[in-house]
Amino acid sequence: MSRQSVFNLVSLFSHKSSKREWKPLEDHSCTDVPWLLLFIVFCIGMGFICGFSIATGAAARLLSGYDSYGNICGQKNVKVEGIVNSGLDLTHKKYVFFLDPCNIDLVHQKIKSIALCVSACPRKELKTLADIQKFAETNGSTLCSYELQPSEYTTDPRAAKLCPKYPVPESAPIPFFHRCAPVNISCYAKFAEALITFVSDSSVLHRLISGVMTSKEIIMGLCLLSLVLSMILMVIIRYISRVLVWILTILVILGSLGGTGVLWWLYAKQRISAGALETQIAKDNLQALLIYAIAATVFTVILFLIMLVMRKRVALTIALFHVAGKVFIHLPLLVFQPFWTFFVLILFWTYWITVLLFLGTTGSPVPNEEGFVEFRMAGPLKYMWWYHVVGLIWISEFILACQQMTVAGAVVTYYFTREKRNLPFTPILASVNRLVCYHLGTVAKGSFIITLVKIPRMILMYIHTQLKGKENACARCMLKACICCLWCLEKCLTYLNQNAYTATAINSTNFCTSAKDAFVILVENALRVAAINTVGDFMLFLGKVLIVCSTGLAGIMLLNYQRDYTIWVLPLIIVCLFAFLVAHCFLSIYEMVVDVLFLCFAIDTKYNDGSPGREFYMDKVLMEFVENSRKSMKEAGRGGGAEGRELKPMASGASSS
Repeated sequence: MSRQSVFNLVSLFSHKSSKREWKPLEDHSCTDVPWLLLFIVFCIGMGFICGFSIATGAAARLLSGYDSYGNICGQKNVKVEGIVNSGLDLTHKKYVFFLDPCNIDLVHQKIKSIALCVSACPRKELKTLADIQKFAETNGSTLCSYELQPSEYTTDPRAAKLCPKYPVPESAPIPFFHRCAPVNISCYAKFAEALITFVSDSSVLHRLISGVMTSKEIIMGLCLLSLVLSMILMVIIRYISRVLVWILTILVILGSLGGTGVLWWLYAKQRISAGALETQIAKDNLQALLIYAIAATVFTVILFLIMLVMRKRVALTIALFHVAGKVFIHLPLLVFQPFWTFFVLILFWTYWITVLLFLGTTGSPVPNEEGFVEFRMAGPLKYMWWYHVVGLIWISEFILACQQMTVAGAVVTYYFTREKRNLPFTPILASVNRLVCYHLGTVAKGSFIITLVKIPRMILMYIHTQLKGKENACARCMLKACICCLWCLEKCLTYLNQNAYTATAINSTNFCTSAKDAFVILVENALRVAAINTVGDFMLFLGKVLIVCSTGLAGIMLLNYQRDYTIWVLPLIIVCLFAFLVAHCFLSIYEMVVDVLFLCFAIDTKYNDGSPGREFYMDKVLMEFVENSRKSMKEAGRGGGAEGRELKPMASGASSS
């Protein structure tokens, strides 16, 4: 009786869940409106931080610069209590000059030097105090502290502390920021060597930078080549997907068999030779080889069984890659989707960094222990940068989620349009329009969930960095384990969010409903998901490797003919990194399209069976896969296998009732 009751409950749940039919592209309604309002309020708070920092003079201090006494260069200033040289009229002194610009504090990330406002930057190297005095008399720009007159530079004993450290390097003003910066990069050799640990000699650094500057045209050309190769690969990958899968299968089989055979051969050889040499070391080695050989054999058998079970689902992966290639032919604007996303992210990150710099100079002037002025915020306002950091993560994730929703909407439109000639003129713009009009709240909610996971992980990473070398092994292991678990959770939620956006684009439901529906579909097709996320991801990884290797090979051939510099390893590294990033951006769009197509296919096979009134929406290639699967089902016994259960339409119960 108890077992029957459980069965009835499961049947009732399945009946209710299948009763609500999926209606692709039929209804459009606003989803998760409260989350959209919350996101708008949060963005208003971000704008308040920017406005507050500008109103308190942070923008003027950042752009015009200020000296160590709290005076803003290029204007009249107000006296700061307790600071001798504050409140000066520096209308004609518009540039910030550091007495020792090469003295950089790597820990606190600032220049440890007295800053002054000057009327001009030294455009040539000044080697002695006499040169500094002559520069002041000739150009009217005093490079020593305000209390010293130019005539006292060579006679006053205080000049050793109040004048710049010489030789004074040649410098030029930074555009828009009015800071005198040394022209020679060797000034920052220590800073560069701290970042690039393999550089132990500043001459090596000079040659590396010289190589980059001399070969900048080749670098730009190779970066463009990687861009073109990525776009070409996205078009032709559907034709070579079957070949890549077979190559992958053959390599895995040969590798596992070869590795297992070598281990057993070494064990047999060692066992024969161990008879003549009965030592403990020989026995230990023989036992270790036996364990390795047995483990490799078990692994090979399990691998073969998995490949045997997954072989039909690999065929689905190939079919989805083929259809994804067709999607890019019908929707060519999808190729440019990474450009728009990257452009919007760059604009937002530029704004965020600008406001962060504003916050760094916001606050009231306070004398520090050295007698100079620092600007600090007091009270709750000093925690505004935390709000600003959360804004960086949430809004960045929001922008990326908008891309996912846009791609999902366009692909859903393509899949569920039976006659492809009836597609909208620009499905991408139509998807953007639906996103802006109906689904911004869903995107805001999904991106907020990712933010909630990412912030603790970043905090733990920061703690791990700060405690490096101080914590014990147990604490270090726990921190790394927590960081790893949060990273895995973030990746799982990102994948579920992407499928939730697809469900929202299909049925116009809110985030939680879409996530639940998508999760049910994914669980029902777990083996197929595993096949797509292993074979498919490896195929795309091979594509990335192909682009990087092709670009790197072209770079080696071109850079080999350059004789203007000594070291060209850095240009080649830059080119290969850029090629990998470009390939990752483009092929991640391809992967996104494949995932959306799979969810559409799973929904199509769940609620349709090809009969009149319930025709499939899928492409001919996927239809062939379904027909082949049905033939294999009939041979093995109708509905007897996992493939049969996955392909069996689930809406029949609802329709019959």
